[in-house]
Amino acid sequence: MRYLHTMVRVTSLEHSLAFYCGLLGLVETRRIANPIGRFTLVFLAAPGDEPRAGAENAPLIELTHNWDPEDYGAGRNFGHLAFEVDDIYAACARLAEGGVAINRPPRDGRMAFVRSPDGISIELLQKGASLPKAEPWVSMENTGTW
Repeated sequence: MRYLHTMVRVTSLEHSLAFYCGLLGLVETRRIANPIGRFTLVFLAAPGDEPRAGAENAPLIELTHNWDPEDYGAGRNFGHLAFEVDDIYAACARLAEGGVAINRPPRDGRMAFVRSPDGISIELLQKGASLPKAEPWVSMENTGTW
């Protein structure tokens, strides 16, 4: 058995790719449009994890965009996606500058939560040891649910 991917349904590829690739920094590895089934699949990987010779089995996120509008609901039972980042403060600042709410700020220098445009909870974890506590994060309150 091997892990292949996690699929999340998205309502807008444009907004989702702006978030996952533009702000979070993932890389699109392939795209499949199926006009008969009326859906598009976009596969994303973390930088450096893109499928390549010797790494064809990289973990991926599959964004599924059904062309006909649907209401997917909150999906809280899904849990969250988690990514390790080199600098939790820089990652959160980049996301906040892009208009993303930091639902659980990295007050501890270690962990933060944000949500995708479709409400998918995303956990960000500091690579290695926690960073020293720093403002504005230490004083920032939680926002919404995560």
